[in-house]
Amino acid sequence: MSSSDIFIGETIGTAILILLGGGVCAAVTLKASKARNAGWLAITFGWGFAVLTAVYTSAPLSGAHLNPAVTLAIAIKDGDWKNVPVYFAGQVLGAMIGAALVWIAYYGQFHAHLTDREIVGGPGAQDTAAKAVEAQEKGAGPVLGVFSTGPEVRVAWQNVATEIIGTVVLVLAVLTQGLNDKGNGLGTLGALVTALVVVSIGLSLGGPTGYAINPARDLGPRIVHALLPLPNKGGSDWGYAWVPVVGPLIGGAIAAGIYNVAFA
Repeated sequence: MSSSDIFIGETIGTAILILLGGGVCAAVTLKASKARNAGWLAITFGWGFAVLTAVYTSAPLSGAHLNPAVTLAIAIKDGDWKNVPVYFAGQVLGAMIGAALVWIAYYGQFHAHLTDREIVGGPGAQDTAAKAVEAQEKGAGPVLGVFSTGPEVRVAWQNVATEIIGTVVLVLAVLTQGLNDKGNGLGTLGALVTALVVVSIGLSLGGPTGYAINPARDLGPRIVHALLPLPNKGGSDWGYAWVPVVGPLIGGAIAAGIYNVAFA
């Protein structure tokens, strides 16, 4: 794979991943969405199908890492680091593009949601679950969850540990079951395995932090949230932003170490 193929593949694949994954979060969250309040099951399966679609689309070009934690783990496994920056760049750019596409697809719903007094406050506003979550998350705006993750209980060491544990499960599954014959990316069957593992992680381990398990998936859309001209959007919660970056990278490194010791 050439560097240009890797960059294009990761950009397209990660954009699709965030478009469909962020899209299901928008569908469940925003007023005037037909899927509003569909619940956690819709989100977890939506993200699983997003992974499946993104991997099948981008695998022929880049091997469909779509996640810096996966890229890091494969580099540790193989000792080949030359394309790591290219993978990272494509993943972050793709995540930003995907988040912007979610905004375009749900433009009217974002406006309706963020101008509703029950959501953003104002004269006559009522206390709502959204406002309670906003207060709990210390500056996270009422639609930040469409773009990036946040903890239900803000305990830094636990939040990092949760992301590490979830990422170890994901990356071990990728390394042991998901790789193609060359071992440098996801294969056809591996895409299905990985998608099902993502659903499982969401159902079992997603509750505490929203299971980023992917630094690009969280950082790219958080940047877009900070830049978009959304009315009454609130803060981007940069005080928490390091957790879904550092935790998954540590988890990916640990998973690679386990693989090299136990499976290689």
